[in-house]
Amino acid sequence: MMAAFAPKYRPDEHWLARSGIKTILDVGAHTGEFAQRIRAVLPKADLVCFEPLREPFLALSQRFGGQANFRAVQCALGEKTGQCEIHRNEYDASSSLLPMTELHKRSFTFAVEEKAEIVEVRRLSDAVRELNLRDPLLLKLDVQGFEDKVIRGGEDVIGRAKIIIIEVSFLPLFEGGPLFDEVYKMLKARGFSYSGNFDQLLSPEDGRPLQADAIFCRG
Repeated sequence: MMAAFAPKYRPDEHWLARSGIKTILDVGAHTGEFAQRIRAVLPKADLVCFEPLREPFLALSQRFGGQANFRAVQCALGEKTGQCEIHRNEYDASSSLLPMTELHKRSFTFAVEEKAEIVEVRRLSDAVRELNLRDPLLLKLDVQGFEDKVIRGGEDVIGRAKIIIIEVSFLPLFEGGPLFDEVYKMLKARGFSYSGNFDQLLSPEDGRPLQADAIFCRG
């Protein structure tokens, strides 16, 4: 019923279009699905995408290739610099530096098989040091349970962000990954307020919320 009354905004009327964002940092960009959506709303903002997996990175680069205010960086982000084994999932978007839980396997049977792949891991603070980012920033994190580590590896960047859109889990889908409450406390301590969800993922088993792309705003 509610969908019938949902307002139809033009991209330039969207609240994000009036946010003054100058730079979008898309961490865990995959092939650019979120980047494509946010670019329609913020077409003049600089877009910097981070994606560790080779094939999605190539697709991402081709998707936005030739655009003057786009840059792609092939690496994962975390708390420490080095190389790490990623669990490359048969469904690329579920690939993670953490092992998946049984709940994940049971809920998403198309995303169970994995193989190991070595990827470069960098700290967010180091990865953007020479990019001459324009403030204010919008930071999007979709890193399959590695959210807390990306935050700790990019404190100065977090301090410059006006808006953070971060994938949060309400139930454990990756071993050792933070749940919503922990992410909420981390970002609240850094001056952000929870402001609703960009998207939400429901369990195919019983319809309960499993994940959301939560919006946190400063000021």
